[in-house]
Amino acid sequence: MSRKVVRSSKFRHVFGQAVKADQCYDDIRISQMTWDSNFCSVNPKFVAMIVDASGGGAFIVLPLGKTGRIDMSYPTVCGHTGPVLDIEFCPHNDNIIASGSEDCSVMIWEIPEGGLTTQLTEPVVKLEGHSKRVGILSWHPTAHNVLLTAGCDNVVILWNVARGEAVVRIDSVHTDLIYSACWNPDGSQILTSCKDKTMRVLDPRKGTVLIEKEKPHEGSRPIRAVFVSDGKILSTGFSRMSERQVALWDPNNFGEPMTLQELDTSSGVLLPFFDPDTGIVYLCGKGDSSIRYFEVTDEAPYVHYLSMYSSKESQKGMGYMPKRGLEVNKCEISRFYKLHERKCEPVVMTVPRKSDLFQEDLYPDTIGPEPSVEADDWFQGKDGQPIRISLKDGFVATTKAKEFKVHKSLLKTTTASAGNQQDNSGEVQSLRKEVKDLKAAVEELTKRVKALESQD
Repeated sequence: MSRKVVRSSKFRHVFGQAVKADQCYDDIRISQMTWDSNFCSVNPKFVAMIVDASGGGAFIVLPLGKTGRIDMSYPTVCGHTGPVLDIEFCPHNDNIIASGSEDCSVMIWEIPEGGLTTQLTEPVVKLEGHSKRVGILSWHPTAHNVLLTAGCDNVVILWNVARGEAVVRIDSVHTDLIYSACWNPDGSQILTSCKDKTMRVLDPRKGTVLIEKEKPHEGSRPIRAVFVSDGKILSTGFSRMSERQVALWDPNNFGEPMTLQELDTSSGVLLPFFDPDTGIVYLCGKGDSSIRYFEVTDEAPYVHYLSMYSSKESQKGMGYMPKRGLEVNKCEISRFYKLHERKCEPVVMTVPRKSDLFQEDLYPDTIGPEPSVEADDWFQGKDGQPIRISLKDGFVATTKAKEFKVHKSLLKTTTASAGNQQDNSGEVQSLRKEVKDLKAAVEELTKRVKALESQD
């Protein structure tokens, strides 16, 4: 009789842990909108959350270190005239965030260093082109200033944000509401899932369908899909009996799934977050109180259940920190920002290791903040591979964050000068800080010289 051997994996013992109460963000009225987006976006500088707002839509942006109780009067970003449905930070500039709203517009905002001090009502750019509410945003992973938006008008638009221009409009492909839209790692393909029960891979510049799969999941409830390693696709959806499912697909052979697993009978849509460095996919259900995680490998059954983080409170949304914002000396492989009704609670996923040294097997070179191609070049057909960085000494920005330049003369929407004044004040503040630091360094060196002279 052969004994069953347990599959060996360095991620078998990954465990999740919520941070202490004083490291949460308290007293934030998270939006009550019934929309299946993350409601939260996070990067190594800021955490942004969609909040309830009377008369219009708003979201709050907090510096990561501003934990504890947040005052009711804390300034928000409140330029939309309808509720905000989705927000996403730019991967190439941590101070730029995009927001999509029920007012059919998309706005690009610049958050000053250190966070907001007054209400932000004027966007840097306003993008208008959708005829119904805009519920999906996704920045291009490698091209600078390229943004994908999808609205309830069943249209996908690719914008050159710096010009404020809709360059590609894909309006004849989707026959019903678009549930999700995302890029592959180098941004040469788009993957969408739709209410017409079809999952499509599109050529983003031509707007044509490369491959499609009808009924990846039999049920009629929303489907989500993301690209995982080696161009494969992971989808979450529902069976005919309304059981939640996760499936893995090979686009070269779309006939049958590589694997299809049933999870439970909850009704919340499963939001997938894939980490390409570890091959782990995290499934967070809206309204669930747990995060399941699986390892995607080349051996059957391809999607291996690892474990589940459970808590008492259900989640209204979820933010996912990019790899460069993690604490590598604590063997942290991912960090989620879980939204409750009135607070945001970071949840840390860790691989237990005895050593404090840098664990090279857990942290291969990861995607950095530097874009590899400019928007105009990308729209003309040039692809760029992600520029990777090492996390060995913790992430340090070696180059100045990619400056967000708007071609004012080319913009179709005028932007108020208030935004420029804020930009300048932020720049002046950072220059003053640099001067102060230099003065302190000079004083320190002078003291050392005097001390050495006195010893002689």
